[in-house]
Amino acid sequence: MTAVAVAAPRARVRRRPKLGVGLLAAPVAAWLLFFFVAPFAVILWYSFGDKPSLYITHDNSSLSLGRYLEAFNPTFLTVFARTLQISVVGTLLCLLIAFPMAYWMAVKLPARLQGIAVALVLVPYWTNFLVRTIGWQIVLSPTSFVADISRSLGLGTPQLLYTTGAVQLGVVYNYLPLMILPLYVTLERLDHRLLEASRDLGANAFETFRRVTLPIVMPGIAAGLLLVFVPLMGDYITPAVLGGARGSMIGQQVASQFNVAQNWALGSAMAIVLMLAIVAVVLVFALLYRLVRMLIDRYEHVPVLEGDR
Repeated sequence: MTAVAVAAPRARVRRRPKLGVGLLAAPVAAWLLFFFVAPFAVILWYSFGDKPSLYITHDNSSLSLGRYLEAFNPTFLTVFARTLQISVVGTLLCLLIAFPMAYWMAVKLPARLQGIAVALVLVPYWTNFLVRTIGWQIVLSPTSFVADISRSLGLGTPQLLYTTGAVQLGVVYNYLPLMILPLYVTLERLDHRLLEASRDLGANAFETFRRVTLPIVMPGIAAGLLLVFVPLMGDYITPAVLGGARGSMIGQQVASQFNVAQNWALGSAMAIVLMLAIVAVVLVFALLYRLVRMLIDRYEHVPVLEGDR
């Protein structure tokens, strides 16, 4: 009787409906539905339409894939290749710059100063994106102090503005905090005793990094790559302000179809192609991440003692 009496309340607890978790997730689901799923569905629907006349933006009375075939024109492919190059190079540069910075902040810097360092990383990011980009337009202009220094050295007036290099510099500057923060959060959880134990066991700096630091920081690297690459591929402001005709990116072409050409069907097809390309590159990143994890897991049990080699 006692066992039955004790078991009964437990059974009632297990059958209690878990409505709290669903209610907490409802705002997020509504946000994704109205601000991601619904706009994506509209763009996808427009991409199967057409532009019947000069004063009509789109017409879906007859559906076809013609806008996708029209999107793959030589100009689009050239700008898309430039966009992919700027995005991949910019993401890798952000990683190379952010990792030493995040490591210094999380491991070398005293704990009482880490909050100040994080604030210094975030303060420029709080400034308006357009204002920060225009600041680089002033720095790179032919009348800036950089051009004055070049002329004083007898190097002439460099053509820095409205080039692919200017866009590359701008995207690295604008998206660098998105790489530093996830790396810092991951490295901040690194137990310093693991590094000391690795050195005590005879591992050099490279072995310590490969076998201790890198496996722990891999999730932060993956998060940083996604946070930087995905918005960088669709960036519109940076190439519009710093790139000109020689540094244009695919986001400008998509925007021009909606705002200038008023061809919403073709602009929607270009946007869908861009999103599919981003998904494809993210899948490649995921496969590379998985491969690196497999290599790390394969060699992490190799002894590091000098006497065992």
